[in-house]
Amino acid sequence: MLKALRFFGWPLLAGVLIALLIIQRYPEWVGLPSLDVNLQQAPQTTIVQQGPVSYADAVSIAAPSVVNLYTTKVINKPAHPLFEDPQFRRFFGDNSPKQKRMESSLGSGVIMSPEGYILTNNHVTSGADQIVVALKDGRETLARVIGSDPETDLAVLKIDLKNLPAITVGRSDSIRIGDVALAIGNPFGVGQTVTMGIISATGRNQLGLNNYEDFIQTDAAINPGNSGGALVDANGNLTGINTAIFSKSGGSQGIGFAIPVKLAMEVMKSIIEHGQVIRGWLGIEVQPLTQELAESFGLSGRPGIVVAGIFRDGPAQKAGLQLGDVILSIDGEPAGDGRRSMNQVARIKPTDKVTIQVMRNGKELKLTAEIGLRPPPAPMKEKEE
Repeated sequence: MLKALRFFGWPLLAGVLIALLIIQRYPEWVGLPSLDVNLQQAPQTTIVQQGPVSYADAVSIAAPSVVNLYTTKVINKPAHPLFEDPQFRRFFGDNSPKQKRMESSLGSGVIMSPEGYILTNNHVTSGADQIVVALKDGRETLARVIGSDPETDLAVLKIDLKNLPAITVGRSDSIRIGDVALAIGNPFGVGQTVTMGIISATGRNQLGLNNYEDFIQTDAAINPGNSGGALVDANGNLTGINTAIFSKSGGSQGIGFAIPVKLAMEVMKSIIEHGQVIRGWLGIEVQPLTQELAESFGLSGRPGIVVAGIFRDGPAQKAGLQLGDVILSIDGEPAGDGRRSMNQVARIKPTDKVTIQVMRNGKELKLTAEIGLRPPPAPMKEKEE
């Protein structure tokens, strides 16, 4: 028996080992699932890459075109109440000492052309006596204001330096919600900073920030000092000028707003060519058509805006519009939103004619108005501190 085991033992053990190796290498021969199939499928289900893992190339393209702005202005400090006393002024006259102090603020800007034109926010440069522009390459120079547009909160500056890195302009009208957005600016004066997020919304308006609003909303961190900086896409193309944030703390809370580059370019071009933004004007004030008003006018279910004020000798008065008229459409565009309709008028060239469909005393009328030039807004008085 022992001799038989000795004779057959080694061949039997070798056979078992060979069988195990065959099962491990070719499990399908014995009805087991193939390991090769799992190995081949694993990379396809676990390795999925969408988009770049770094945006360094986009930043290297756009960042040199974003500048830091340092503005200063002289502010009159209120004099001591004693100097306002009538008895004091009776003896010493009006030659009381005037106290002044220098106030500085921070902001950002974007170089739009090799000639040195820079776009920034009007609220960054408004009232400034001096504007210093600091480039990413270390150069500094003084800028002069070419013009501003408080109604969109944009301003155009000019610097005189050579070899300026103008930014590449993208298409703000083709961006989509969910696209990657990079905000470049000088938050809190710490130096040029890049933050990343996505496009959260487009076409934001009725925020009460500007007269003309068509904001891009992003959750890329925007903080004080970022105003006037660049919002760029994943390829480094400019899509907007960072303008404002919604915040209860003063810092970024993930709701920032940028002016679309298409609108910003139109404003810049008009300022450079005409010294101001050329906008169409009807000379009316409007209010929404509420449900109660619509029912009283017999307009239930129809869009419209109510003429609440008319400027004397303005285009609307010359065309025959009256207080209480309900504007149904302007050049065929339904007038369901007052702000949108007035923006439509603003885009029309002065001296062009438009057809206005109105409802008056239950009857529909068609009036023709010649668009006028919108007068500039009244300048705001500087506050004394």
